[in-house]
Amino acid sequence: MSHYNFADVEAKWQDIWAEDKSFEVEVDRNKPKYYVLEMFPYPSGRIHMGHVRNYTLGDVIARYKNAKGFNVLHPMGWDAFGLPAENAAIDNNVHPAKWTRENVKAMRSQLSKLGLSLDWSREIATCEPNYYKHEQKMFLDFLKADLAYRKESWVNWDPVENTVLANEQVIDGKGWRSGAPVEKRRLSQWFLKITDYADELLQGIETLERWPDKVRIMQRNWINRSEGARVFFEIVGRDDRLEVFTTRPDTLFGASFCAVSANHPLAEELSKDNADLQDFIAECNRLGTSEEAIEKAEKLGYDTGLKVKHPFIEGHELPVYVANFVLMEYGTGAVFACPGHDQRDLDFARKYDLPVIPVVLPKDADADSFVIEDEAYTGEGSIFNSDFLNGLGVDEAKSAAIAKLKELGAGEGTITYRLRDWGVSRQRYWGCPIPIIHCENCGDVPVPDDQLPVELPEDVSFDKPGNPLDHHPTWKHVDCPKCGKAAQRETDTFDTFFESSWYFARFCDANNADAAFDRDKADYWLPVDQYIGGIEHAVLHLLYSRFFTRALKKCGYLSAEEPFAGLFTQGMICHETYQDENGKWLFPADVVKDGDKATHTDTGAPVMVGRSIKMSKSKKNVVDPEDIVQTYGADTARLFMLSDSPPDRDLEWTEAGVEGAWRYVNRLWRMITEPNGPVAPAGAEKPELSKDEDAILRLVHKTIDGISQDLEKFHFNRAVARIREFTNALGDVKGDSDGSAWIRRIGFETLVQILAPMVPHLAEELWHQLDHETKLTDQPWPEADKSLIVDDMVTIGVQVNGKLRATIELPRDIDKQEAEKVALAEENVIRALDGKEPRKVIVVPNRIVNVVA
Repeated sequence: MSHYNFADVEAKWQDIWAEDKSFEVEVDRNKPKYYVLEMFPYPSGRIHMGHVRNYTLGDVIARYKNAKGFNVLHPMGWDAFGLPAENAAIDNNVHPAKWTRENVKAMRSQLSKLGLSLDWSREIATCEPNYYKHEQKMFLDFLKADLAYRKESWVNWDPVENTVLANEQVIDGKGWRSGAPVEKRRLSQWFLKITDYADELLQGIETLERWPDKVRIMQRNWINRSEGARVFFEIVGRDDRLEVFTTRPDTLFGASFCAVSANHPLAEELSKDNADLQDFIAECNRLGTSEEAIEKAEKLGYDTGLKVKHPFIEGHELPVYVANFVLMEYGTGAVFACPGHDQRDLDFARKYDLPVIPVVLPKDADADSFVIEDEAYTGEGSIFNSDFLNGLGVDEAKSAAIAKLKELGAGEGTITYRLRDWGVSRQRYWGCPIPIIHCENCGDVPVPDDQLPVELPEDVSFDKPGNPLDHHPTWKHVDCPKCGKAAQRETDTFDTFFESSWYFARFCDANNADAAFDRDKADYWLPVDQYIGGIEHAVLHLLYSRFFTRALKKCGYLSAEEPFAGLFTQGMICHETYQDENGKWLFPADVVKDGDKATHTDTGAPVMVGRSIKMSKSKKNVVDPEDIVQTYGADTARLFMLSDSPPDRDLEWTEAGVEGAWRYVNRLWRMITEPNGPVAPAGAEKPELSKDEDAILRLVHKTIDGISQDLEKFHFNRAVARIREFTNALGDVKGDSDGSAWIRRIGFETLVQILAPMVPHLAEELWHQLDHETKLTDQPWPEADKSLIVDDMVTIGVQVNGKLRATIELPRDIDKQEAEKVALAEENVIRALDGKEPRKVIVVPNRIVNVVA
């Protein structure tokens, strides 16, 4: 039996596709468009199995939609700025640009070997000036549109990477990459006004019907629109007031203290002459700002000595603390605490011996005996211990409390969001320069359009801590464009999410030197019809991209409001972990398994097998895609990625699974190149078919219909299973009659066509082996004959007086009288009638016969 030579076949067809520019597209208004995009990779230097799965999923959809007659845009680029390149420069004494470009070249070669149907003519790299010059222009347009501003603010500072971190990048109080304890610093930062679009972004989630529910929920929670009240507490002995935002004004009568953030202006004012408070604030600033970090930390406070007047209770005063669990970024940076109904407040109150007054009474609880012990009551109930609010439900009490606050001049109803404006300044070299010049006379001056791009200097040094742009001897020194006096460039660069928030639009017109993209082309291609990537980007990248698209629309760049009409989040690739007797992690290539026993490849020493987890360099449970492609071929790797589990779930990588895919590939090759009987010529007329041959013809069309539905719904593993069943049926076709030869031809051609999106090289070669001169890539998707999908015979039940007594097989759409006749002739029906004449027979065509005796 012949062996499939994947190496020659895959190289051959990759060359042909490239030479013919098979996947390059332009705007074509005579065809429906389809834009499929996988999240572009960071050029680390090597692709991993997660990349293989991600791009295989997108490629299947792209090839399928192309065959269905769509004008398919399927581009590729590189998210090329960021700290890893800068760290590599420091560690390896290599320039970030050189490191990045070499990695791009290596990864482009690796990806090309997967046979992806990519339009490489649109390739972009965000670190190139011909890309980032356009985002510099966008930023200046955002400034003009009042969507960008600069202010001094408290930030998370990573002392190792010497840059600002977003809240989401602080894990357990430490930097997400460096692991160093994060500090709080006050810096001048550039911001984009994403909060201006909070309601719009929230409402827009409802239109994203082809997004996973879990992602939509995560975005809603991140924006977190909260209706509540602003409450003004008069500070005793002072003329000012403490403003608090609360979602629970109904619990004001349960207030026992107020607390402000360590970075609240009041805390800063009081700490100027108070060393103890300064120390406490410093301690708070060492705590991470993530919800997890705050939740786990012990609730600590510092009594300022100030008191505030309760707005509803005459003569009642509350102490004011600086507390480590109050965030300046949420609400006003100040809270009133009701320990009876909030666990954080309760923990704090118990620690500092403050009153705990329950004001929400659970249903069926006794007001005289209900007390709070170690757990706050957060459920529903009626208000008590609250004067004019007593007896009201929670929602009614909220409205009544807000009305009273307004009447007293002590507050008002309001709405707030968890979402904060997006700080885009980063203190590093390898990023897009922010196009601003700081002049002592003129302030912050935009770089003139004709001076864009502001390019990064090549001659930088990483021998000092901090941003190399800060200590570059010449680059930052320029003349002010307005007054001509000596000035300095902004040395911060953009957050890399800035680049990834519009790259999908650049692909619409990637080679445009004069503009980011032509608006007509952007309006033709956008939104992306199918976006594919990891769930880890559910909030930041996707939310920023949604905002950016709206900002670009406001500035006249495009018409779309949402960037991604459909979103699919794939699962992770997992593998068993291995450790030697000393606990050292081992690569799968270092391990030999025999049943449950595992030993070291070289030494034969026993190996401990751990559970299957996400592939990770640190645990060494990784498989190199290049090794797989060289050993089995790209099509085998692709087929395994698609066949072993639903694509939105984690996939366990196993040698047995890959071997199974490889065996199928070879079986398919042999079945078509060495058939077990004659194959009719291409285009042969349909002969008379036997019953068995007709059944296979019907299976052909049922399979086409089923596979089409599977691919539309991303049910790739189901599609592979269906294809394997179809392959088995074709392998069972026997004989050398004209009918069997014709069925082989139709069956083989159909099998190759429906496999083409999954194993494109093998499919192209087999299409050629079946005597076709044209490329399979250029062929339309096979159409299912609806008349052959419907079975000629149907099985229906026969009921007598409501009880099922028999099942009968009838020709579809048989005459009702004939159906009645067959039903009444059934032995079990005759027995059930027991000699009685049926009073009525009701025939529901193709479904059931009801006999009433």
